[in-house]
Amino acid sequence: VLGAAPLLFMQSHGGLARADYFHGKDSILSGPAGGVVGMVETAKAAGYTQIIGFDMGGTSTDVSLYEGEFERTDESAIAGFRITAPMMHIHTVAAGGGSILKYHQARLQVGPESAGADPGPACYGRNGPLTITDANVLLGRIQPDYFPAVFGPSGDRLIDASTVVAQFETLTAAVNARAEESMSPEQIAAGFLHIAVERMANAIKQISIQRGHDVTRFALSCFGGAGGQHACQVADALGIQTVMIHPLAGVLSAYGMGLADLRLLRAQTVEMALSADCLAKLEAAFEGLEQELRDELLAQGVSETQLRFERRLKIKTSGSDTTLSVSWSSADEALRSRFRDAHRKQYGFETPGEVLIVDSIELEGVGVVEKPAPPSASSAHGKLSPLCLRPIWFGEARTQTPVYAREDLPAGATVRGPAIVIEPNGTIVIEPEWQGEITTSSDMILTRHEARAHRKSVSVQADPIMLEVFNNLFMHIAEQMGVVLQHTAHSVNIKERLDFSCAVFDAGGGLIANAPHMPVHLGSMGESVRAVLEQNRSTLRPGDIYMLNAPYNGGTHLPDITVVAPVFDRRGRDLSFTVACRAHHADVGGITPGSMPAASRSIHEEGALLDNVLLVRDGQLREREIRALFEAGPYPARNVEQNIADLSAQIAATAKGIAELERAVDRFGLDVVHAYMDHIKNNAEQCVRTAIEKLRSGRWTGELDSGERIEIDVTVDAVARSAVVDFTGTSATSPTNFNAPSAIARAAVLYVFRTLVKESIPLNEGCLEPIEIRLPDQSLVSPEYPASVVAGNVETSQCITDTLLAALGACAASQGTMNNLTFGNDRYQYYETICGGAGAGPQFDGASAVHTHMTNSRLTDPEVLEWRYPIRIERFAVRSGSGGSGLHRGGDGVVRDIIFLEDMQAAILSSRRRVAPFGLAGGGDGSPGRNRVVRANGDVETLGGTAEIKVSAGDRLVIETPGGGGYGKV
Repeated sequence: VLGAAPLLFMQSHGGLARADYFHGKDSILSGPAGGVVGMVETAKAAGYTQIIGFDMGGTSTDVSLYEGEFERTDESAIAGFRITAPMMHIHTVAAGGGSILKYHQARLQVGPESAGADPGPACYGRNGPLTITDANVLLGRIQPDYFPAVFGPSGDRLIDASTVVAQFETLTAAVNARAEESMSPEQIAAGFLHIAVERMANAIKQISIQRGHDVTRFALSCFGGAGGQHACQVADALGIQTVMIHPLAGVLSAYGMGLADLRLLRAQTVEMALSADCLAKLEAAFEGLEQELRDELLAQGVSETQLRFERRLKIKTSGSDTTLSVSWSSADEALRSRFRDAHRKQYGFETPGEVLIVDSIELEGVGVVEKPAPPSASSAHGKLSPLCLRPIWFGEARTQTPVYAREDLPAGATVRGPAIVIEPNGTIVIEPEWQGEITTSSDMILTRHEARAHRKSVSVQADPIMLEVFNNLFMHIAEQMGVVLQHTAHSVNIKERLDFSCAVFDAGGGLIANAPHMPVHLGSMGESVRAVLEQNRSTLRPGDIYMLNAPYNGGTHLPDITVVAPVFDRRGRDLSFTVACRAHHADVGGITPGSMPAASRSIHEEGALLDNVLLVRDGQLREREIRALFEAGPYPARNVEQNIADLSAQIAATAKGIAELERAVDRFGLDVVHAYMDHIKNNAEQCVRTAIEKLRSGRWTGELDSGERIEIDVTVDAVARSAVVDFTGTSATSPTNFNAPSAIARAAVLYVFRTLVKESIPLNEGCLEPIEIRLPDQSLVSPEYPASVVAGNVETSQCITDTLLAALGACAASQGTMNNLTFGNDRYQYYETICGGAGAGPQFDGASAVHTHMTNSRLTDPEVLEWRYPIRIERFAVRSGSGGSGLHRGGDGVVRDIIFLEDMQAAILSSRRRVAPFGLAGGGDGSPGRNRVVRANGDVETLGGTAEIKVSAGDRLVIETPGGGGYGKV
């Protein structure tokens, strides 16, 4: 207690707590949470109930959404760490006033680096880089003479506009030296703002449109020190018609803490089928939690009359781990209806007939505190008079623009754009065709008074501004496809492990952009797309969707099913684009559950072989025909219902991609979208050529545990800036299942050369233009039907990657395996890949306990795994000391110890059990992996790298994964 005042702390979930009830874990996002509370309380006071928060500060922008209740999440990734604690659902993007502007690889780029507070932007006068703030200074959107003299080395100078002008002139000269058309410094500064605005708008789409909200029905509550400078532009990018700016918007996060209530959250796991009996038990559970929270809030000084309680349930469908939050009702049918509505809103479809499971209950106790009186505006008096007129850049020219002081604007005043409004904690830019009105509460409400042009005029010539805009656009489309796929899928592999990939292709099947999903999928999917187009070009029509998993037509292994959807023009005549997604199905048949057999010798022992299968015609799923394919053959799929459900999710993902591409065409025109697909490929090609200039020729031999070899000879032509990657000498097609289809070899090459480019560029077809790949026929990297391939995708691909990186001298071997584990019986099928150590390089140690190279799937949480399957995780830990020694150490592997609670069949498919992950440049080898079974009676059986075993209740499977190789002599 400070004097007579209690000491309260803000928490990440949006509530206050007294000091003795406060925990550090609840403070991680407390500042942004204060902003959300401030946004909601001030917007509700102004009459808005559907609100999007846009909080733009110096380093980043936070966006949030409110529609009747605070949106929270129980898990967030903060600085690379997963934090499990209730927090406001806030999405952050690296675009703030201090985001650094640069011209690199023929593209204007914004961030993600920030100038910070020191040295800060160039205009601070402390030798800082150009930033978003400087772009606003150059364009006149920030007026230096209305800022205090707190800048410069001694903190006693005004904003340094002359330095900004000089740096932009230097940057402009560099851009014009390479651009097809010359631009002015103002055009370049405006281009940087355009890129930043698109990035911020995409962040808002992720929390709104991707989750089923119609963003045009929301008001944009703009706050943060830099928010008012970009509010109208962000609203235009989203089609939002109303923007609210509170008089304390520049410090709304702090003000919001003063508006927050005391809040306590409690959750209790239930895991019961929704029924009348369940609801009676939940009522009793809620009453118990309510008494706990009442006692705690009263102890914090809240009176009984200030108490309020809010009940919620987290409900899921049987077999799923994805929950939806619904408000409490004692009526069974009301809860079912609310769940159906929430499911339809977020995922676009209902789940009729599904068994609903109450995952957990949540109770929120609120101690309502007295709120400060809201600000008020003075009454109208006389004609508005600007402080001055200034030449501000709007569109393509400077316009004499009035500059107003916000305190001079009375209630009822209307300011038509273009205009600048100066306030104590920020600057508001009112764009042309917008107007701002002051309410009696001193809020400024910005609205459009003229309709926005539907189509944006863009030249088909390559432009460094639009190149970055389209780069982000195509990537965002692929990311949205991935969100839909994850949300609508049924299997753990896709929904929890994220073993899928989505991408956008041109009309010829050339990869344009992909979300950051599975590298082995993305580099190989193009061949599958091209195979579908070549075999069906004369019969393709709108509404057709194909699927395939054939390893000899761009596939990887049979569980990875690719769904390919052609995108036609609006007339339905000409093929314009293609979208596709590849997902790992839990089981497609074969001789073992999970379709990852350790001992397969023919492709038909690995599951259903699907090649050029018409999945959808005229928008209708051909379910009967698809079922027949999965159920045919001597080893049919074990859970066809799940296959159909996951294929439906893939279809939904392609539908999202098609819709977003059509939206891009409506906005820019088909010729422009096509042109920038080519420009982006050309840009990626030049980036890879630049990287090749710095490489040296080299050769390396990678050895598999079987003794088979991967030979790679890289010849670099620095003058032509090209390379030849020659696999001649690689072992012949193997009788085992370690054969890697040619698409996998190409994917590994694409991945390696893309990783050698330090900058952020899309992984697309252009990356391979400077590279010739030579694959010997009927070899380990170019097998023919009916060679088995299941391990080639997951194991040989890792060896190829390590071998190529070593040939280039880039880094030592990583664990070189995915440690594929499958287990199951007639009721359960499960598949996972297990992390290990990464190889070290010339300037870095290898990371421990990570997936590397051709996979980056997420391991299922132990709680989920143990709930869904009859197993228990006895131990999951870093395998200390398994990384190779050296100047830079290799990363350590892990130990995974699983006990089985009923009889099952298990299979391990792994490598680097005999041949250790090699060190480089004198570094030591990493420790090989080890597999063993500890029987319930204590007997220990050592397993090879590939093994199929029967396990009984009480048996343990212990897998020790390899460490990475070290780099350099100590």
